[in-house]
Amino acid sequence: MVHLDYRDARPIYTQIIDGFKEQISTGVLQSGEKLPSVRELAAELAINPNTIQRAYRALEVEGWIATVPGKGCFVCSCEDTRERERQHWYHAFDDATTALIALGVTRQNLIDRIGGDQDA
Repeated sequence: MVHLDYRDARPIYTQIIDGFKEQISTGVLQSGEKLPSVRELAAELAINPNTIQRAYRALEVEGWIATVPGKGCFVCSCEDTRERERQHWYHAFDDATTALIALGVTRQNLIDRIGGDQDA
C-alpha cells in the first residue's frame, strides 16, 4: 500500500502521510474507502503502530481521512481535500515566485519554467 524508503531524509510518518495523500489525490484510494487498521499497516510495514497512528491523526486533522469509532479510518470526499491541497500549493507557488523575483528572476524565466523549460 505505502512504500517506505529508509534512505529518505523525511521521517517515516511523513512518508506515510505523503503516500496516502498521493494515493487519494490520484484516485487509487476512493472516497469512503477503508484504510488498513493501525495494527495491520504497522505489521505490514514492520514499524511501530504509534508511527501509523501519528500519520493517521495528521491525515485526519488535514481532512484527508475520517475516523469512525469502532469501524476504522476512511478516505474523505476528495473534492474538498483536493481544493485545500490546491490552495496550499498556490500559496507555496506565490511565495516561491515572490522570492525568485526578489532574486532577479524575470517574469519570462518563470513563464518558461512553468511551460516546461527546465533549463531556465
